[in-house]
Amino acid sequence: MPMPTKKKKELPVLPATPATPVRKASPRLRYDCSVCPAYCCTYEWILVTKQDIQRLARRFELSYEVAEKRFTKLVKAYGHRVLRHRRDSIYKSACQFLHPVERRCTVYEHRPTTCRSYPEENRCGFYEFLRWERVHQDDPTFIPFRHQE
Repeated sequence: MPMPTKKKKELPVLPATPATPVRKASPRLRYDCSVCPAYCCTYEWILVTKQDIQRLARRFELSYEVAEKRFTKLVKAYGHRVLRHRRDSIYKSACQFLHPVERRCTVYEHRPTTCRSYPEENRCGFYEFLRWERVHQDDPTFIPFRHQE
């Protein structure tokens, strides 16, 4: 005899804009970008949206078309535009907006959405690895994966 099946309860649909804003407690961050050599800025493909390109265009007082050509490239295999890179002294290449000495974003207020949301959690895997390596190497300035010419 077949088992009776329970009818699934439908979940409520939340409104796109709640009448009363829900305040989420800010999670305590467990990383410190100021002691990192900006590993995330060396990801080969840093995705940019049309809004990101427009934001950069306004920052540099350029047309959208000029900003798109100057700051991004289309990766056909990926199907998206990404930020252009430049040679880097620590890693092989890095985002063109990463300051080569200070290791900080030079367009921070205008940075792409993907950079704004990174690392999407209150933890950063590279930062944890970096701290572990520095303790075990007994060197507070150690940089793993350093590019050697």
